[in-house]
Amino acid sequence: MRKQNRLQLFLDAVVVAVVLFLDQFTKYLAIAHLKDKPALVLAEGVLELCYLENTGTAFSMFRDQKFLILAINFVVLGAIFFFLFRLPESRKYRLVHLLLAALSAGALGNIIDRIRFDYVVDFISFVLIDFPVFNVADCFIVVATILLFLVFLFVLKEEDLAFLKLSRQSERE
Repeated sequence: MRKQNRLQLFLDAVVVAVVLFLDQFTKYLAIAHLKDKPALVLAEGVLELCYLENTGTAFSMFRDQKFLILAINFVVLGAIFFFLFRLPESRKYRLVHLLLAALSAGALGNIIDRIRFDYVVDFISFVLIDFPVFNVADCFIVVATILLFLVFLFVLKEEDLAFLKLSRQSERE
């Protein structure tokens, strides 16, 4: 592994650690200050902080299916790490590194909750549009996914994605 690639992977690890810390610290605060208490209104009719134990995934799908959810999470995390380790050493891919690191940190944050508590701690409620309650990890997952989609759709070209080919045979084609 080249020095530049090791540095990039180290920076990815730093991003994961910082995002994971933010997620776990805010969940700790939610448990300490919001559990069994009424919602804390930050902006009347817009934003509240309220404690919720989510045993499902996004929008509470697959409720009480911990092992299925964990299996899916680990497969997704494996795919993210596969991409991270295959990304070329080029400035062009730095944003992709950052976004994949943020995405993996968000996934790890929710995996940690699911293993520790059998549920994910959610506490941010955007009541203006009656949106499901979410957490910091969910924010990173959603924003990173949207930005990755936009980068792959509008920034990177097909030849920029040649690194994803799995075999030498497909590189010759």
